[in-house]
Amino acid sequence: MSIPTLTLNNGVTLPALGLGVFQSPPEETAAAVDTALRVGYRHIDTAAMYRNEREVGEGLRRSGVPREEVFVETKVWVSDYGYDETRHAFEKAVAKLGIDRLDLLILHQPAPDRFERTIAAYRGLESLLAEGRVRAIGVSNFMPPHLHELMARTEVVPAVNQIELHPYFTQPEVQRADAEHGILDQAWSPIGGITFYPGWGEERRSVMDDPTLREMAAQHRRSAAQVMLRWHLQRGRSAIPKSTDPGRIAENFDVADFELTADELDRIDALDTGVRNGPDPDVARPERFDIAIPEA
Repeated sequence: MSIPTLTLNNGVTLPALGLGVFQSPPEETAAAVDTALRVGYRHIDTAAMYRNEREVGEGLRRSGVPREEVFVETKVWVSDYGYDETRHAFEKAVAKLGIDRLDLLILHQPAPDRFERTIAAYRGLESLLAEGRVRAIGVSNFMPPHLHELMARTEVVPAVNQIELHPYFTQPEVQRADAEHGILDQAWSPIGGITFYPGWGEERRSVMDDPTLREMAAQHRRSAAQVMLRWHLQRGRSAIPKSTDPGRIAENFDVADFELTADELDRIDALDTGVRNGPDPDVARPERFDIAIPEA
């Protein structure tokens, strides 16, 4: 078996498993991307707000892997929403990455407190898609009402919705809405990392320590992280685990040669607590949304 390839609703394909670089320090990001590509990853996810697009590009070049073999996606931050502003955000992103075309460009937040600008931003994405400057467009953290309003007022159905999705928070309503429109679910925090990142609260349980997952990991002679990533792949999702540790990067990619049973998949689904650990997309956060993204 190998890491599956998924086909988006516009026919573009991407490797289901990618490397995420959220909270990866810039000084460690290039090495992490280089390591991942040498291990076999061919999908990298970043964002303007992560402040490490430049280092992602450096890692891509350092690896020696041809650009056309790597699926590169990034996200437009809220402060760059608006038609012209989003087109300029694309220019900033490709300049920092050192490439001339993006495989996927998505809006980072629905920003319901300024949704008119969100709509204008998405129309900017549509124009970039029509011009062939991006191969696919999408959204991140969009809940069903956000999706429905967006699609009622724009032309192109998002190819991807990147959302918080791990065994303790599966967002079934969002998954159903995405499936209804052929939108691919892409899991950020796919192994529950958000539950134990520093600064996110001391009372949250690490998904890694869940007894059900640890039992399955022992049975398959794998780690709990590998079990969770296998769960995502078998459920037909894209997942972008983050790590800067070479051993963890390799371990997270080593999930192609075992399979979970239907019962095991259902048992993992049943771990859902319905409790969000990341930011609520319906809550306005002007102190964050207004942070300016530097020029290239």
